Amino acid sequence: MKKSLKLLSIFSILLTGLLFTTKNVAAEETTYQIGTDVTFAPFEFQNTDNEYVGIDIDLLKAIADDQGFKVNFQPLGFNSSIQGVISNQLDGMIAGMSITEERKKTFDFSDPYFDSGIQMAVKKDNATVSNYEDLAGQTVGAKVGTESAAFLEENQEKYGYEIKVYEDATGLYGSLKNNALIAIFDDAPILGYAINQGEPFKLVGQPEKGNSYGFAVKKGENQELLEKFNIGLKKLKNSGEYERIVNTYITQSSSSTETMKKIEPLKDSYTIASDSAFAPFEFQNTDNEYVGIDVDLLKRAAELQGFTLKFNHIGFSGAVQAVESNQADAVIAGMTITDTRKEVFDFSDSYFDSGIQLAVKSDNTSIKSYDDLAGKQIGAKVGTESADYLEANKEKYDFTVKYFDAADQLYDAVRVGAIDALMDDYPVIGYAIAQGQELAAPLERISGGQYGFAVKKGQNPELLAMFNEALKEMKRTGEYEEILGTYIHDGNPQKETVDESTFFGILKNNYQILLKGLGQTIVLALVSFGLALVVGIIFGLMSVSPIKALRVFASIYVDIIRGIPMMVLALFIYFGLSDAIGLTIPDFTAGVITLTLNASAYIAEIVRGGINAVPIGQTEAARSLGISYMRTMQKIVLPQAIRIMIPSFVNQFVISLKDTTIISVIGIVELLQTGKIIVARTMQTTNVYLIIAIMYLLLITALTKLAKSLEKKVN
Repeated sequence: MKKSLKLLSIFSILLTGLLFTTKNVAAEETTYQIGTDVTFAPFEFQNTDNEYVGIDIDLLKAIADDQGFKVNFQPLGFNSSIQGVISNQLDGMIAGMSITEERKKTFDFSDPYFDSGIQMAVKKDNATVSNYEDLAGQTVGAKVGTESAAFLEENQEKYGYEIKVYEDATGLYGSLKNNALIAIFDDAPILGYAINQGEPFKLVGQPEKGNSYGFAVKKGENQELLEKFNIGLKKLKNSGEYERIVNTYITQSSSSTETMKKIEPLKDSYTIASDSAFAPFEFQNTDNEYVGIDVDLLKRAAELQGFTLKFNHIGFSGAVQAVESNQADAVIAGMTITDTRKEVFDFSDSYFDSGIQLAVKSDNTSIKSYDDLAGKQIGAKVGTESADYLEANKEKYDFTVKYFDAADQLYDAVRVGAIDALMDDYPVIGYAIAQGQELAAPLERISGGQYGFAVKKGQNPELLAMFNEALKEMKRTGEYEEILGTYIHDGNPQKETVDESTFFGILKNNYQILLKGLGQTIVLALVSFGLALVVGIIFGLMSVSPIKALRVFASIYVDIIRGIPMMVLALFIYFGLSDAIGLTIPDFTAGVITLTLNASAYIAEIVRGGINAVPIGQTEAARSLGISYMRTMQKIVLPQAIRIMIPSFVNQFVISLKDTTIISVIGIVELLQTGKIIVARTMQTTNVYLIIAIMYLLLITALTKLAKSLEKKVN
């Protein structure tokens, strides 16, 4: 018994060491712990490189850079992030959190950083629904507990539709695609992102105004962080960086979600001058037809606005002169908007943000940075942004510049080795690579000017207005991105990608992150079960002790632990206990403690049952011969009880392995949570969960076979 008590003391010391993991070190650093959601695209989600990105992530990173502080993101999920801020585990949270009067009782919010709203979407080929009245007698869907669901409830009698609610976007969007619903309602930015990612939907009408999103801290705390956020947010909005971040992820912005205005054309036909060979903006395909970004955009604009156009592909210089001399009504030819040109032309809204990039032969591995250009000769076309950039930086990087009049000369010069590298507009380089040019773009591109559709100053204003309205509509519906995606192949160094719509595609593109999640699951199970064996055996021995106090204590411990659901226990240890003791318990440590306590209670019962299964007569016989209680347990009872207990131990380990899925509630990214993150990006529920099921099956089967082999050896 003394040995048992000694073991109990040692374990208590070890357990206390795990509990009292402090955040004193973190407190001394200038890094804020920020909670965020796990999967709430486009605000926070994992991209194909398994990195967390999104509006919330990028926005706070930009503010942190501007205001001179650091952030450590904790993707715990929305509810867990709330608890983390309340329990002082986190300094703040940003997770698409609506600012409400109820939440203001607990949190202090920043200035709103995003004005949300709900909107209706239908399938892309749906031509019957153009307003709410068209929903009469139909079934519409929304996610349960959302503003969209509340809006549908409030207006159900008015518009006469049926409502069906879903737990998540997967079920909601899938039902629309399968024609189980005529329309769906969701947050406007979420729908915009889904369309941008290829969902075959279109938005109908204008968004209904919703609550604004805010960055939150615990009420009365971290006010300096809140002030930094507000100052940084204001600066980002003034500089235009805010719009750039939002537009990176959302198909439409608040200004582009309005219903398209129809402009009345004033001419029977408009003549449009354009370049003759500026791929991918305008060029002839194999059928000798002019295609490209400029051509497709303007043709689609004419369809949307109902005007007739005629292209005249006469080259860039000829196109500009044709408009100046009134031989053409407008020009679209990858024309950069500049102050000098604004003196002669009126420009549309920008339809493309250009940029310049360096390209080398595909087998050239010597250029990895601009510093590697020293002593080399770089080519560019005369009068371009690329030429201006090279001229401005040739002394800085010690290279020489060679100019060419045409693109074919420039690209041929690199191919034959006459120059070491070239610089050109990035979509042109990307298109060349896609067409088989043996080029590579080893360096990130440099931001450039904006392209615009142009008319002669003071003339054809209705043509500009029609183009602008159509451009907004194409961006809102996702057609703009589709047109760009048809032609532009980014020249950035490309990683091998696979089709994630198939089982093997998912597996190939995500096997590394899945294996990492599996490793986390195994470590959690092994560590917690090892500790649970120690604790469980101690309490099991106490439960059969001749000392009544030990038996009562063991019984109380088992009843309490078994009576608390494991998810509740995990939340209490990670959030409640951390808040109570004023110290941070890391998520992994909290997970280990939870699994250990839960499994130890059941192991204690296994030990008690195994010992009681040994005939009591053997214990009585040993004691009658003068053998001590401890000696009797050690030499007679336990050897027989262990053989009885081994199958139950194996079963309990398998249960503990599967119970690790519950621990994801506190933010541990084990195997199942890894799968959820992949599903949020790919929407491939069946394939992802099938892969995870197979991984669990193989692992548990292998461990079970190993345990049975060990059991045979022991027996």
